[in-house]
Amino acid sequence: MDAVRVALLREVLAGTEWLGATRRFAGVLRGSVVAHGGGLLLVGTPGYEPWHLAAHLVDEAAWSGTPELAPTLVRHHARPSGPPHLAVGPGRIEAARRGETLLVVAPEEPAPLLERVHSARRAGVTVLALGPCGGELAAMAHDMLAVPDEAELDLDTVQHLVSAAAGENGSSPRVRRSFRDRLSRLAEILTAPPPVPW
Repeated sequence: MDAVRVALLREVLAGTEWLGATRRFAGVLRGSVVAHGGGLLLVGTPGYEPWHLAAHLVDEAAWSGTPELAPTLVRHHARPSGPPHLAVGPGRIEAARRGETLLVVAPEEPAPLLERVHSARRAGVTVLALGPCGGELAAMAHDMLAVPDEAELDLDTVQHLVSAAAGENGSSPRVRRSFRDRLSRLAEILTAPPPVPW
């Protein structure tokens, strides 16, 4: 979903609780990673990997000038021989420490994932969650955005709203840049010559 579609979705959702809820949750996410200088881990379940959210957060990190938003995607079936961005397995959650943030996107709550999340929380990791209401994950999370099965939005759509809001939620007031301005800034970054070594 591109920025234009997200803007249209926001117009449709104006007056509902979703805009405020996703912006609030995105503010918590951004505040957590910015306060600690990064260390965002993103994990789903063995049957649901939030790779799309990972890609959008990477984009938002670049567009907003907030590199801390770029997550490390933790995969349950990671292959060490795969590309580095796809080779991080669940052991990374166990190695997480204070100052890191774990964002769990889970339509269900498999026991092995809950055990890892519980261990990470005990180690001082900030745990944030997107998923159904209630359950053990909600009890473990420092903050949760509940997406009930009967909600008018599905988990994928909520992720789009959260990632877009994370890129715009600053702790200090800033000018809202248009999509064209953000795209122009990204093009400048990508086409800039490498720094001259000293």
